[in-house]
Amino acid sequence: MDLTDRPLLITEQWRESPWLIYVLGILAALLAGWLVGTYGMLGGAMLVGLPVAIALLLGVLIEPKIGLFLYVHVSFLIGFTRFLPPAIPLGTALDGILVLSLLGTFLNGKRMDWKQLKQPFFWLLIVWLSYTILEYFNPEAPYRPAWFYNVRSFSLSWFFIAIVVMVNPISRKDIRLFLIAWLAWSVFAALWGFKQQYIGLAGAEIRWLAEGGARTHILWGQLRSFSFYSDAGQFGSEMAGVTLICLILFFEGKSWILRITYLVLAFILFWGFAVSGTRGALFVLLAGFPAYLFLSRNPLNIIRGFLVAAPILGILMFTSIGDSNYQVYRIRTALRPTEDASFLVRLENQQKLKNFLKDRPFGAGIGTSSGAGNRFSPNHFAAQIPTDSWYVQLWIETGVVGLTLYLMMLTGIILLGIYKIWQLNDRTLSTLMIALLAEFIGIAVVSYTNPILGQFPTSTIIFINSVLFTTCTRWDTPKTSHYANRN
Repeated sequence: MDLTDRPLLITEQWRESPWLIYVLGILAALLAGWLVGTYGMLGGAMLVGLPVAIALLLGVLIEPKIGLFLYVHVSFLIGFTRFLPPAIPLGTALDGILVLSLLGTFLNGKRMDWKQLKQPFFWLLIVWLSYTILEYFNPEAPYRPAWFYNVRSFSLSWFFIAIVVMVNPISRKDIRLFLIAWLAWSVFAALWGFKQQYIGLAGAEIRWLAEGGARTHILWGQLRSFSFYSDAGQFGSEMAGVTLICLILFFEGKSWILRITYLVLAFILFWGFAVSGTRGALFVLLAGFPAYLFLSRNPLNIIRGFLVAAPILGILMFTSIGDSNYQVYRIRTALRPTEDASFLVRLENQQKLKNFLKDRPFGAGIGTSSGAGNRFSPNHFAAQIPTDSWYVQLWIETGVVGLTLYLMMLTGIILLGIYKIWQLNDRTLSTLMIALLAEFIGIAVVSYTNPILGQFPTSTIIFINSVLFTTCTRWDTPKTSHYANRN
């Protein structure tokens, strides 16, 4: 064939027709000018971020694990919306990342392990998801579209994350990267909390307090640090949870360098919990640490744990040592709830809800309380009672039937986790999974005092962790290579 007869490549066509490049350049310049002129600095950021967004979109569709890690990072960035214009919908972007990860999982279906979805854990999620879908038709709901706002944190996001984590070829290296990212964000959050407590607040944070946050975050003239989380309650609970992780890894570590590193991190994170002034977050440790001792089935660990925890608990419960320090005083009051006026108010509110819900076994409908209720049905009784608790919110919106089903699901997940972890041969993997399950138990307990199980980034971490420890046997090593690692 004569070379002059062959089709021109695209690059050769552009050289033959330079006017096409000129037209595209002019259109790009007009688009850039319109974006900057209409949206200002935000438009400039959109212009710069567009190529990055396209690259990430393709990356997530090609490799869904990229989307999963991106979802984790953006979950932590949600708290920075205080510093961003309201027009930037980070929450919607987070939903979009999860949906894209799910789509990428289906597009790469041939290399996915779909048999993993036969696990009992996934069937527990299906039962709960089905109930929340049926709640859309709850005749008590005053504004049905509000269902879409709360069902994501109730069940939908957990279900989607489960599919992505269960069927993708997640490796032990991926789990380590996830843990490193979690610890890095947590340490950064603690440092941010120290900055708020000891240096000062940024302008956006002061505005947030002035708009209503000061009512719960400045008590007797003392700031409760909230870092870049939704509030001090979630910040303190997260810090306590990651402190627990570091303490377990310290006790179980083989290398003294790693053990010292985890101990230093535990101290930093524990003081992050202290400056939050979140008393209830202490129960993450009070529930999670005994869970670790039980799961480890190691008498030496039980003795060491008792020797460490008993003196600390005794000092908090039976002495007034350290009361001159506000953070220590706040932690101590968590162990004396009957002396706390706010706790008694919560009990009064729950009695009112009991009377309201006695004839509503399926609740008032998903989206009728908390933020969605205040937005869409502010005059409804369910929207006017502070929830203060994740379980109280579930009780209001899904009724005693929904709350019972949810608690049964959590219990089932914990029992499955125990069963799977006790089957493991690999000690390193077992230690990590025990830490994740112990933290899950601690967060589940503290969610009675704070609605953190449905807040980012806690929900993202908890949802991923629950999949990891209930399916952990897929990363186990043969019994003959007890201490081997497999990527």
